[in-house]
Amino acid sequence: MIKPKSSDSLETPKITKVAPVTSRVSPWLAPLVYTFGCHLVVPSYFGRVEVTGQENIPTTGPVILAPTHRAWWDSILLAYATGRSVTGRDLRFMVSVNEINKGIQGWFIRRLGGFPIDPERPAIAPLRHGVELLKQGEMLVIFPEGNYFRDGSLHPLKPGLARLALSAESSHPGLGIKTVPINIAYSQAFPRWGCDVSIRIGSPLQVADYHTGPVKQNAKQLTTALETALKQLSGQQVTTVGTPVLSGQRSELKMPF
Repeated sequence: MIKPKSSDSLETPKITKVAPVTSRVSPWLAPLVYTFGCHLVVPSYFGRVEVTGQENIPTTGPVILAPTHRAWWDSILLAYATGRSVTGRDLRFMVSVNEINKGIQGWFIRRLGGFPIDPERPAIAPLRHGVELLKQGEMLVIFPEGNYFRDGSLHPLKPGLARLALSAESSHPGLGIKTVPINIAYSQAFPRWGCDVSIRIGSPLQVADYHTGPVKQNAKQLTTALETALKQLSGQQVTTVGTPVLSGQRSELKMPF
């Protein structure tokens, strides 16, 4: 006769806890990097840097900056055009986990408001953190095309930005999230020393205006409105076939959802 195992011998199921995602802006490093980048790196590396529409950037409240993505310089130029020297605000970035794990680059990213998302196996934790940052009135950067595109054309947008924005707005009615379209264009496909840059900042979209029906429909409408705004800023037509960067030149954010 087989004796039943005692309760002490029964295996307890292991519960895997999802580690929360956090981010921070170093109070001593951020001022140094912003000053160095805005007054030395950008002016010395690039030729002409033209920024228009800075009056469209909200100086308070939750904001999502939605720029086109053309080069790894985009993040630096966004800080130059919209960061603390212009608005008095620091930027927060959703960053590919591969980028944030790269040595000295990752060290800086983690101390300058960046937090990781795995584009191959997206988890809920970084998305929740993005929502929390918006609830705290922060300025969050998400590249809606989801990858680098060097051809200068606007490519179809991923729905992830709209879903995150609508999720934050619905969970906290009256939050007043604004999404700001930004077009970044370089005079060279691979920006080199002396390259000219144009940064055009459009009028913000009120996320609450698209919180009126079914979730999928709302997200689609907000994504379409953002795409239209980016098209107007860039003067380009949306293409249906993408030309992402080569392997090893991954975007800061590759929206998989």
